[in-house]
Amino acid sequence: MRALLLAAGLGTRLRPLTDTTPKCLVPIKGKPLLDIWCEALLAAGVTKLLINLHYKSEQVQQHLESSKFSEFVETIYEPSLLGTAGTLLANRKFFENQDGILLHADNYCETNISELISAHESRPSNCDLTMLAFRTSTPETCGILEVSKNQVLQKMYEKSSDDHGNLANAAFYILSKKLISELKDETDFSNEVIPKYFGKTLVVETSETFIDIGTPESYAHAQKVAKIL
Repeated sequence: MRALLLAAGLGTRLRPLTDTTPKCLVPIKGKPLLDIWCEALLAAGVTKLLINLHYKSEQVQQHLESSKFSEFVETIYEPSLLGTAGTLLANRKFFENQDGILLHADNYCETNISELISAHESRPSNCDLTMLAFRTSTPETCGILEVSKNQVLQKMYEKSSDDHGNLANAAFYILSKKLISELKDETDFSNEVIPKYFGKTLVVETSETFIDIGTPESYAHAQKVAKIL
């Protein structure tokens, strides 16, 4: 299985840290976030990683080229950001007509990726998408999920101030080759792709640590609780 890691963001909410360091390279207990992802994905059996770059792309490129992951990684530079679905669509051939992973590399995640892949492989036959979910203390900042008894996605409430619970989209997806082939002209995965797969998405909740490294507060929290080997 191959994985596309979205790592091109500006990280504006993490300034001034991201004034000098791209968000995907901020260290968690001394280890760059992108390295944590590469290590976990490769350990789970993922064979090739594609990473999109934009902000401080040369810094990220140099880091990857000198890393132990270099032989498993490809990069693609986006002069203008294409959007989460736009990047996926532009690099559809990377998946070689197979199921694949799409994730936001600016999150810190300790979930067992092998178990998530196994859940995808044994998903209900009508599901074309497997989505990782976590419990959040700030539901108003997340996409909140409504699921059926068999954990199939029914609705998603994007950054709503209304009470829809606290089961949140972790922006870590395993896509069927069918879904990848069905992409047309979408640019945003959450708002344009996911709604097409209500009733056709398996939601897998993690009980492990999951943190959106988006603010100085969440970054500080990750530094305290992360289990970095």
